[in-house]
Amino acid sequence: MPSSSTDPDGPRCRSVSPWRLDLPGEACSFDSPAGRLGVFTAGEGPPLLLIHSVNAAACAAEMRPLYEHYRHSRTVFAMDLPGFGSSDRSDRDYTPRLLTDAVRAVVDRIGQRCGPGPVDALALSLSCEVLARAATEAPERFRSLALVSPTGFNGLRAWRGAPGSTRRVPGLHALLRGPGAGWGGALFRGLTQPGVVRYFLRRTWGADHIDETLWADAVATARQPGAEHAPLHFLSAGLFSADIHTVYEQLALPVWMSHGVRGDFTDYRGKVLVERRPNWRFTVFPTGAMPYFEQAAEFTAAYDAFLSGVASG
Repeated sequence: MPSSSTDPDGPRCRSVSPWRLDLPGEACSFDSPAGRLGVFTAGEGPPLLLIHSVNAAACAAEMRPLYEHYRHSRTVFAMDLPGFGSSDRSDRDYTPRLLTDAVRAVVDRIGQRCGPGPVDALALSLSCEVLARAATEAPERFRSLALVSPTGFNGLRAWRGAPGSTRRVPGLHALLRGPGAGWGGALFRGLTQPGVVRYFLRRTWGADHIDETLWADAVATARQPGAEHAPLHFLSAGLFSADIHTVYEQLALPVWMSHGVRGDFTDYRGKVLVERRPNWRFTVFPTGAMPYFEQAAEFTAAYDAFLSGVASG
């Protein structure tokens, strides 16, 4: 594990928590307005930010195939969102605002290391909403967005609530947490038993065959102290944005959206909202919701073609 060190161009960088992913390169954490954030970094070249999804057992492990591929041509950063992985998992209010602040803090950190130029960024599932919000708030800091299996496009309901509003179900978080010390921890442990994690990954893949390394990492991260806090807010719908269609419509930079056709995450009827926008591009893969695990070569080729278009444009 890397030892603590002082970055002359930015805040103090500390080694991550005792549990960490076995990813190549550097692993460190730093303090930010969103709390302590863990970031894995490898490679040289233009920066690429990778952001895992939000679920009961999420962490930067979900980005492993892309992290390992792009470290040979880019300076790649895989962050752990607040409440997940090696980032701060304290008992606090987890909201889209908190996660957006974390993304912006990591982008600032990238600027300290790689220079002030804009960043290419890729997010998975619900984190696509967070990344899109960060890009609308600081468009000069992003060159392009890649949204993999993004939320907010299922069905045809319009989500244009008040700015910053969420889809939190009133009282549900308190119910899930329980009175006093609560039963939320026990509920969470039940949802993250190894067999249950495998069940949900199979639903994500839409197949019995899943990535076994990801399964092991998901089980491990869910066993860390405080792992239940952010997922309980997720289960109460407090991390879903009620204004996400407004946010997506405000994006003016190049956007690549991709998704699969198997498993639980296949309803993207709502993408009619953005299909005709000239800055959006789309690719559909014959896979589950994590196409880069199943068709890594095809996925990276499609993403590289999109990025080449961004560069030439």
